Amino acid sequence: AGRTDAGVHALGQVANFPTNSSIPVANIRRGLQSFLPEDIVIVSAREVSRSFHATYSAVCKRYRYVIHDGDVCPPFLKPYVHRSQHPLDINLMRAAAHFLLGTHDFRCFEKHFPNKSTSVRTIMDVSVQRISCWLPWTSLHSWSPIYGARHEQPEMTLIVFEVMADGFLYNMVRAIVGTLMEIGRGKQSPECLGEVIRSLDRSQAGMTAMPNGLYLVSVDYPEELCGNL
Repeated sequence: AGRTDAGVHALGQVANFPTNSSIPVANIRRGLQSFLPEDIVIVSAREVSRSFHATYSAVCKRYRYVIHDGDVCPPFLKPYVHRSQHPLDINLMRAAAHFLLGTHDFRCFEKHFPNKSTSVRTIMDVSVQRISCWLPWTSLHSWSPIYGARHEQPEMTLIVFEVMADGFLYNMVRAIVGTLMEIGRGKQSPECLGEVIRSLDRSQAGMTAMPNGLYLVSVDYPEELCGNL
């Protein structure tokens, strides 16, 4: 359903192919899985309309970017989060993210311009929140039920940025995150994000954030083709 560069993850990647095979779909899924590397898992498989295309039939996509800004980043997390060396103010980041909503020309966040088509996209939803690290990496207590009551809420050192749009430009989410991180550090005001968008100039935006914090979360399609996958 979309390109995932080296280091980028996908929770809800979608692919399709035509076939005249009479093999049951469940068996096709198991057969394909046997040829894939261990870090790629086919979660489900289903038959869809022949007019369905994983890329061109999509009506919106949701991406997630995860940042760790605590003092100590667990080594297990490092391939899956972007490590910020500075604490970030998510209230500033939230205020800035508001300027992303709506229909805009987002060429300021595009790695290559001009592209072959339009740089106009519509962002329908955006959020910035803090969460705790996953318990196995943060709890000092046994997982045994007898110790269940002793589990304490760990420090909330993960920042999760999520964005849903009708489409994304190349490196768009990572460029947005790089800009939000500068704002979170206090280097720019939240209002500057609106100015960056209006500038149509990539040099006015922040750095392109590292790929390892980025996740393709989900892709939505018209119900008549297959429903939401």
